[in-house]
Amino acid sequence: MRLPKLRELKEAIRALFVGPYTSKFPKIAHKAHPNFRGQPKFSAEKCVGCLACEEVCPADALAHKDIIGSTESPKRIMIHYTDTCIFCGQCEAACIAEHEGIKLSNDWELSFFDRKEEPIEAIEKELQLCECCGEAIACKDHLKWISEKIGELTYSSPTLYLSRLKELGIIDQNIISALKKDEGRQARVKILCARCRRKTTLTTS
Repeated sequence: MRLPKLRELKEAIRALFVGPYTSKFPKIAHKAHPNFRGQPKFSAEKCVGCLACEEVCPADALAHKDIIGSTESPKRIMIHYTDTCIFCGQCEAACIAEHEGIKLSNDWELSFFDRKEEPIEAIEKELQLCECCGEAIACKDHLKWISEKIGELTYSSPTLYLSRLKELGIIDQNIISALKKDEGRQARVKILCARCRRKTTLTTS
């Protein structure tokens, strides 16, 4: 028991001249190691709202809410619960947007007082609805990402093709309005979910 006591005395005397082993937090902000896994954060520009991060999250710290049928335009709210997150990095690893849609940050000081409001981070993405049943198909950024990935194969899918034309602002709304009134074969030339696409195909074939 004598050696540890002498060692501690030596460390105490050394600290008087050299300084403490710890950082001067909170007087000086602590700088975490570059490899430190801090709070994951969404990127409003990079995230496409595909929900891949939500699928792989082992702690159920990621969720989403689709808002449809209100006076506002349809949107998907991507939610991250900081108090539930275990900072494992699986969300970043599974992100299809070059691992940039959600990314681990260097933020580690995450104390809060109001658990209902403060530990929640959220971003909004615009939703594309089925023009037949009105259900959500995917986020518009996700459809754009798919069309960019598959290139010219986009033209084989009316949903992707029309979504791309709308994004470019070169679609003729008069033609679309006329097609919406027709329930025949022309009904296939719409932005449809998989269920309605199958239904129109079986009906018109």
